[in-house]
Amino acid sequence: MNNQSSGAYRRNLVLGAGAAAAVAGVGVALWRFEPQAVDRADSHPVWAQQFETPAGAGLSVGSFKGKPLLLNFWATWCPPCIEELPMIQSFWRDNEASGHQVLALAIDQPSAVRRFLERQPLGFPVGLAGLEGTNLAKSLGNTAGGLPFTVFFKADGSIWRQKMGQLTPDDLAQWRAVKA
Repeated sequence: MNNQSSGAYRRNLVLGAGAAAAVAGVGVALWRFEPQAVDRADSHPVWAQQFETPAGAGLSVGSFKGKPLLLNFWATWCPPCIEELPMIQSFWRDNEASGHQVLALAIDQPSAVRRFLERQPLGFPVGLAGLEGTNLAKSLGNTAGGLPFTVFFKADGSIWRQKMGQLTPDDLAQWRAVKA
């Protein structure tokens, strides 16, 4: 091999190895952030959880069992969380009569949640989960602890799907079409 073709070969080899490493890194990252399956979701401790609402009332997650439930973990400091809330609000308003429920658990300081809800009220229930909500989200498959995180429950309490990251209108349309 001459020097010129040898240099091109080495450059292509290095570029190829770099590309393979990048693809592997992306694959590992996607795998790490993929929600994990949850055994026996219908008897999961989530159904025994109690939270305070921003207004100070008690909120029992168990009271949502028996109808489809969208459980959304969010925070006021999370831009994708805030961006998806109007869409979730619209979904709730359009589907409440058909039995679809929404519960948002704020992984945040109660004072920050109250200030946020004064500016942007939500019609569906909001629970103040605080940092302990992170552990609850992890127990529901959010091993990375990222936000937003949404769990779609069927009426029987089983999990239809978990979603790490911002919801899309298609996510909500697919869930609405699922039969309990």
